[in-house]
Amino acid sequence: MRLRTASGLAATLGFAMASLLITSPASAQVSGCEPLQKLLTTRQSMVAKITAAQKAKRKMTPQEACSTFGTLVNNGNETLKFANANKDWCQIPPSFIDGLKADNARIATFRGQACNAVKQQAQMQRRAQQQAQGANPFGGADSITSGAGGGLKVPRGAL
Repeated sequence: MRLRTASGLAATLGFAMASLLITSPASAQVSGCEPLQKLLTTRQSMVAKITAAQKAKRKMTPQEACSTFGTLVNNGNETLKFANANKDWCQIPPSFIDGLKADNARIATFRGQACNAVKQQAQMQRRAQQQAQGANPFGGADSITSGAGGGLKVPRGAL
């Protein structure tokens, strides 16, 4: 499931980045539109890292996925904010903004899944630690066995 989701993400990001890079050089030529180029370059490098990890068949841990996709979503939010504010000045086509919104929504979904997995993993670890630290049911100083001189004794010999 994780591999299939990750490969779908790489394909989605690859197509989105191709369309972004096709339109971005013309956009960057207008004075004041350089931040868009920087945001897209940062985004491209993040996507390249994800793709390289997938090609090396290295699975990301839920913690790595949560962090990486979180950074990617933040970059997408900044890019969308800039693109919407400067779409007329930088001549950013509406299809670019729509594609970026859809791409960012998909990545946010993946981030949510990864971060939920991290939370569930942490809860399971806490439960395991609590159970390991819990009282032994066959001995201890609880109210039932403390007056009887210690832990519950198991009879010896044949039953």
